Amino acid sequence: MQSHLTTDPTSAHPTISGLVGNTPVVRVSAPGGPPGRGFWAKLEGFNPGGIKDRPGLHMVERARARGELRPGGRIVESTSGTLGLGLALAGMVYGHPVTLVTDPGLEPSMTRLLTAYGAEVDMVAEPHPEGGWQQARRDRVAQLLDRHPESWCPDQYNNPDNTTAYTPLALELASQLGHIDVLVCSVGTGGHSAGISRVLRQLYPELRVVGVDTIGSTIFGQPARTRLMRGLGSSIYPRNVAYENFSEVHWVAPREAVWTCRQLASSHYATGGWSVGAVALVAGWLARTLPADTRIAAVFPDGPQRYLETVYDDEYCALNGLLGVPPAEEPDAVSRPDETEVTRWTRCTEVLDPLTLSSAPTSTSAPSSPAPSGPSGPSGPSAPSSSEEGR
Repeated sequence: MQSHLTTDPTSAHPTISGLVGNTPVVRVSAPGGPPGRGFWAKLEGFNPGGIKDRPGLHMVERARARGELRPGGRIVESTSGTLGLGLALAGMVYGHPVTLVTDPGLEPSMTRLLTAYGAEVDMVAEPHPEGGWQQARRDRVAQLLDRHPESWCPDQYNNPDNTTAYTPLALELASQLGHIDVLVCSVGTGGHSAGISRVLRQLYPELRVVGVDTIGSTIFGQPARTRLMRGLGSSIYPRNVAYENFSEVHWVAPREAVWTCRQLASSHYATGGWSVGAVALVAGWLARTLPADTRIAAVFPDGPQRYLETVYDDEYCALNGLLGVPPAEEPDAVSRPDETEVTRWTRCTEVLDPLTLSSAPTSTSAPSSPAPSGPSGPSGPSAPSSSEEGR
């Protein structure tokens, strides 16, 4: 194998932030499909910490420019892992201490990694009696903001900078693929699906956007349940989700994501965690069923490294009933997102903001125009029960 060394100093990156972006795409063949059918995967795991490096840096940059985050001020945010990596990177680049509030569901390896990167990990001990782990984390963030003068919370769910951070990713995809007919994205905070689709819709007006969620998530109108998968889904209603941009939504179960992750690993080497498995399952089905010349782009948010204790651990998967059950050839279908509670791979072509559905809680309301949170802490309407959030 030939080595390729960088000899031109102009191509080197003087700071670690220069490594963020310009990630590669790879062709993934559709499992069980005719020869030549497949989709293009955008490998965001090639960023130092994953896809959330982009908004981590961007949200901090914009807050500093507006004076919301003062020099040396503490960054405080709730995270299930990947955004924590991005904020740890931003804190290192711009000289801010970082406190990340998480819960016992965070993988021990991720806790150790975030600590190694200089972040302070604050783990809540008990779930909120109504809002679960997610509300407990959000409450803790509010306490820490009060405790630390001039601290700042990015509020990834409602901060519009979370979406504009993905403009470069959208332009990279357009440059790499030339034309895109279908975009497939996982949905947690709503940031990357909204940010990428907004730009690509301007370039390709007929673009179809397919959202991928997990069962037990409230984002698209399903009831909140305890969720095993981290990195996608939510137990609140993030205001960054651009419901009007989606052509359809799919819900995927953990065992279906695990099977797809492992198939990707053994067949393409390019794989990742829960979100990657869920997105690849849906993108593969689309590649099998849409016309052969349809150009499909799927965003893989991260790589497999942080999931060695879960997705790729036989003992963990066996304990949780995740092994040996391949997904169905095609998803179930519902006509409305609140028609019935889904428990396996299911699709719906009517995408609605759940706060407009009759089943949505009437005691909560969304802000008319999303804005970054200030010293009072993160905002956003909560669902009746919860577990982990997007990222």
